[in-house]
Amino acid sequence: MELIDQHSKKIMEGCKKRARDAGLSFRDESLEYIVTNRDLLELSPKGMIPTLYDYWVHDVEVLKEKGKYELYPGNPYETVINTRPAISYYNDNNPDWLNVMIFYHVIGHIDFFQNNLYFQHTWDYDFTGEALSDKRMIAKLRSEYGRWVDYVIEFSRSIDNLAGYFDELTRIDYQPKSTRTKKLDYYFDVFLQREKKVHITEYIKDIEKYNKYIKIYGNLGEQTFFSEIDQKYPEFQSLYNKSLTKKPEKRLDLIQYLMENSDFLNKEDNKWMQSVMQVIRKTSIFFQPQIRTKIMNEGWASYWHEILFLQDDRISGHEVDFARVNAYVTSLPRMGMNPYALGMRLFYHIEDLGDRGKHSYTFQKLLDEYERKKFDAKQAKGKDLVFEVRKNFSDFLFINTFVDQDFMKNNDLFVAGRRLDQQRMVWEYYVKSRKLKDYKEMLFDSLYHPPHIEIDSEKGKDQYLYLVHHFEGKPLITEYILNTLLGIEYLWGGPVQLETSEVVSVGIPRPARILPSLTPPPQQDEESAPEITWQRVVYTMEKRKLSKKVV
Repeated sequence: MELIDQHSKKIMEGCKKRARDAGLSFRDESLEYIVTNRDLLELSPKGMIPTLYDYWVHDVEVLKEKGKYELYPGNPYETVINTRPAISYYNDNNPDWLNVMIFYHVIGHIDFFQNNLYFQHTWDYDFTGEALSDKRMIAKLRSEYGRWVDYVIEFSRSIDNLAGYFDELTRIDYQPKSTRTKKLDYYFDVFLQREKKVHITEYIKDIEKYNKYIKIYGNLGEQTFFSEIDQKYPEFQSLYNKSLTKKPEKRLDLIQYLMENSDFLNKEDNKWMQSVMQVIRKTSIFFQPQIRTKIMNEGWASYWHEILFLQDDRISGHEVDFARVNAYVTSLPRMGMNPYALGMRLFYHIEDLGDRGKHSYTFQKLLDEYERKKFDAKQAKGKDLVFEVRKNFSDFLFINTFVDQDFMKNNDLFVAGRRLDQQRMVWEYYVKSRKLKDYKEMLFDSLYHPPHIEIDSEKGKDQYLYLVHHFEGKPLITEYILNTLLGIEYLWGGPVQLETSEVVSVGIPRPARILPSLTPPPQQDEESAPEITWQRVVYTMEKRKLSKKVV
């Protein structure tokens, strides 16, 4: 692995200048390395962070990827990581015209990393530097405690998807103090949600009312707003005053809770384990925004590499080569989902909405297809809108807000199904649905969504740690429960209970119609949805033995 030569660096700096002229914003410093495929295979299990701590699972992944590569060799174009400065890796056999395209793609990623608010907790430090320090600390502990370090790493990694990523973001306040007050925070974050438990529509109406008063009355807007609230909720002021006397509630994720409350971990001989657990938690939180913004991130980079590359005079003579590579990267598959393709087309769709004024209530009220198609307010605000989306959205908000029926129709999108043809005994693929609801549900199912698990201190009696899984329609993977609870029991130093939901029975879906006896048997649809009955159960891990009972 070595830095790119000066000729390639000059190309990169030229790409940076053109990208800034187009509106992208990023720091000047960046490092570009030439790597072999072997280097990439060894870096991939560490999330492309070369200084990440050593762990035996990484070695297993390297061996697995080497086996795959021997069977199916291929060259990735680039990889970029969110560090200070940003680091990117390139193959050593790329021609200059391809490097121009790849550099624009990488610059798009860097701009996204450094401006999207879901990455804001990574802006003020260099993760590779901290990772190197953590790696040395773990190596030192491993020389003292041997395999016990790896046990702690493995047990912590089994629950690192429960790290409080959003709680970490809420600790970072970027709003000016003049625009927010404790009273306002209490009303919207505590009073409405916890005390009144109002419906989401009523909650949104209050937000709109507050914004309206601020716009009309300026500095007196908040005072006017709360004068109405005091009439609507006479108890609000007394509850707010009472909240000021309480210490602010500190929300802890499972790893933090174990570190603070486990008698076992807080013994003098075991405190070194907390340092290892903190490294695992910090690493998980660092990578979580990349998982939660993959479609947007890849789409943003693809959107800009296409726009900037086509305007670059250095592609002269390589238009066909670019078209071939670009089609390979950003083509829409008929089955499954390509984040590059979906994200890029959504950003083009958003730009069109802004330019034609379709991102407005006036357009949303139109129901006539012809009127919607010819609508054009000629606002020319498309670029402003795409930059606003890049700054504030995650994949879920991105899809939920901008994937609409017009977008599906313009890109000929649909949900594909699979069914078994019993006569020929082959799988058939077919267009299952072109409905917006079904397509968005398919996209949502592809997004990262870890289970919502909280600690219930009231149910946790007699040294038991009681975990409650808030069921959201998807059960936990049963085969992982044993080993995960075994690790938590070790870190907790006592018995652990987990309350969750499991399937009781699966009903057989009723056929749509009764077929005549001479008709061939109906085709079986793999994706038919039978009715499922759920029940709450409690798993108990005590003295390394697992038991289960129905609640």
